[in-house]
Amino acid sequence: MKLLSWNLNGIRSALNKGLLDFIKKFKPDIVCLQETKSPGEAVKINLPGYQQYWNHAQKVGYSGTAVFSQPIPLCVTNGMGISKHDNEGRVMTLEYKDFFLVNVYVPNSKRGLDRLPYRTREWDVDLLSYLKRIEKKKPVIFCGDLNVAHTPLDLANPKGNEKNHGFTPEERLGFERIIESGFIDTLRVFEQSEGHYTWWSPMGNCRKRNIGWRIDYFLISPVLRPRLKDAFILKEIMGSDHCPVGIELK
Repeated sequence: MKLLSWNLNGIRSALNKGLLDFIKKFKPDIVCLQETKSPGEAVKINLPGYQQYWNHAQKVGYSGTAVFSQPIPLCVTNGMGISKHDNEGRVMTLEYKDFFLVNVYVPNSKRGLDRLPYRTREWDVDLLSYLKRIEKKKPVIFCGDLNVAHTPLDLANPKGNEKNHGFTPEERLGFERIIESGFIDTLRVFEQSEGHYTWWSPMGNCRKRNIGWRIDYFLISPVLRPRLKDAFILKEIMGSDHCPVGIELK
């Protein structure tokens, strides 16, 4: 089973840049999308063989998530069931026979760190609580744009970004708590070195120079570790300021 995740920075833009050709070429069983910025009924997508599920923000042209899945889930739930978090279309949970799949687009703390207290004291705490709660029923795979580089290996210029959004101590601690709770960062099972990034600033030719950040992830419950065959970054795929990430399960 192949699962992919991609922050599109707008699904309309991505459709014009080859999104459907990408899906048809790589043939994922499930693809999770973030920052779609559109409700499903506003976008005409012809993708035979895939069921389409959407969660859009109340604010037009903002945030939003979607999942295209070949296997039909047992149940699909939008949000965490917490009203202060659930109006931006940031969380989707699909229940399958053997696991829950959670597609997440974590709020950005913003350049001036305006949303840092909300992000770290409320969102991160409630998301982890939600993940651990559903994990009691069956294993969890969760993926998406988590808007944090976990360690200095996960961005090209850690010293210069120590107080910047996406690499503050508070955000990194939130991610560390996820790891401490037992979830496995799948890429780090296979790759221990630096230079593996998933987002690049559009300024300064950063992508070509590989001056980037790893802020897109797949994490899994420990019980799924024996089934993890591969984890990867598709850095060659264009169409967004992020690139797709994925895993393969036995």
